[in-house]
Amino acid sequence: MDKKAMYCLTYGLFVLTSRLGEKDNGCIINTAGQVTSVPNRISITVNKDNFTHDLVKESGKFNISILSERADFEVFRHFGFQSGKTTDKFAGYSSCRRSENGILYITEGTNAYISATVEQTIDLGSHTMFIASVDDMEVLTSDPSASYAYYQSSIKPKPEQKPAQGKTAWRCTVCGYIYEGEELPGDFICPLCKHPASDFEKIMV
Repeated sequence: MDKKAMYCLTYGLFVLTSRLGEKDNGCIINTAGQVTSVPNRISITVNKDNFTHDLVKESGKFNISILSERADFEVFRHFGFQSGKTTDKFAGYSSCRRSENGILYITEGTNAYISATVEQTIDLGSHTMFIASVDDMEVLTSDPSASYAYYQSSIKPKPEQKPAQGKTAWRCTVCGYIYEGEELPGDFICPLCKHPASDFEKIMV
């Protein structure tokens, strides 16, 4: 079975934001889409380990900021490579505004945002799918949306780390981190971007 076939699926990239009490947080996701047009509903799927997952589950509300091709790597690093459990991602962060639902959305490197209220949750094991009704939305720019393929080819920096000659290694397809070893542990988590072993590819040097 060639796991790289999964990379041929088309994905957008989004900053999911939510708020509970006085706490704001956001994370990068690649699973958001419209599921019905009348009534207008969208779905998002979020890893349970993400702090934003808990805010969405508890508050029942969220925003999706749609990342564009003008987004730079700093947006992905800021919202994807650190945890809201230990970091206030919005402390000193100015490229955002609050929508009518009181939740922040991202204004730089995005082309639109959608505000939604959760109607249904589906437990998918490691992830939760949230089905939500659309409350508000706005187009911010005409810039093309960033796909996962575009992120890989044009936004993600080329890895500076290189494995030792003659060694078997595993490279994170998200951030480029390299793990040296014949086998990658099944429960390995990338120390840079926190993605699981399933997002690593085997390389030979």
